[in-house]
Amino acid sequence: MGFTDKDEEERKPVGDLSFREAMAELDAVVDALEANTLELEESLRSYERGVGLLRELHGRLDAAQQKVDVLMGELEDRGDDALTDTTLS
Repeated sequence: MGFTDKDEEERKPVGDLSFREAMAELDAVVDALEANTLELEESLRSYERGVGLLRELHGRLDAAQQKVDVLMGELEDRGDDALTDTTLS
């Protein structure tokens, strides 16, 4: 999946892509680069897009992990409260 200048103008900004769309596009970029069929300029544009996609995906995964950690902490706190409440009766 090499990108032409026209493709560049029509592509959504990385931040506007869903996680699934970004992953699919990143996979396509990797496949295109591994196929070694792109011209140098196309390879550089594709690589740059891939780096942007990868950064965005890592950021989203980090944010999701933080949310999970917070939720798990809340569950643990509730578990401790429940134990405390049952020992008082």
